[in-house]
Amino acid sequence: MVSDIHGCHDEFNCILSKSKYDPTSDQLILIGDYVDRGLKSKHVIEQVMGFKNIHNTIVLKGNHDDMMVAALKHDDEAYDAQWLNNGGFTTLISYIGGDYFEEGFEWDKYIEVKEYIRKHYQHHIDFLDSLPLYYEDDHHIYAGINPLLNNWKNTSNDDFIWIREQFFRNNTGLGKKVIFGHTPAIHLHGSADIWFDSKEDKIGIDGACAYGKQLNLLEITEEGLYIQHSVQKGELDENQY
Repeated sequence: MVSDIHGCHDEFNCILSKSKYDPTSDQLILIGDYVDRGLKSKHVIEQVMGFKNIHNTIVLKGNHDDMMVAALKHDDEAYDAQWLNNGGFTTLISYIGGDYFEEGFEWDKYIEVKEYIRKHYQHHIDFLDSLPLYYEDDHHIYAGINPLLNNWKNTSNDDFIWIREQFFRNNTGLGKKVIFGHTPAIHLHGSADIWFDSKEDKIGIDGACAYGKQLNLLEITEEGLYIQHSVQKGELDENQY
């Protein structure tokens, strides 16, 4: 599984190649945040849409995907500001090209690009808007949850994609491990490598690739072993997926 691709399309394909991902036999789970900060958000969305439709990839929504949808579905400056302040400008460039803003950011041009995306890529907006917030299988839960609730499934929509300290600082009390992104692992244990909680109830996989660190992929073998694969920001593989 992979989280927080954030427009790092080349690194995403590199890690799929290096981990020898085989869509005919492997179940790929993507834990949100496909857009913003990195330069190829549009490419990532298109690839993830194809994976979901063709390979039955499990695709979850992240907070950045939610911010993009909110800004593009509404004409509300609060939504616009939140998205732009969290890396949305690079997503705009992935759709329109950097030359469009060569003289700097202008609000009128921003509105024009919003209309352009709505007209030509409404299917991207609809896809991100339709994504579930969590996934559960026999051994794991995928998403941040509120561990203070009697039933974690009552976690609010905002908490599923935004929760941080309240989640990772408290025991879940569940019989399943919770695998999550959103909070970079470097903030959890000082390393971009995958974080395995000492209480053995959580696994944080965000390697902060969009911040110049790395993209992580967590492989779970049929025997239940955890194997980490990582690529550094800017790393490419000649045999990419």
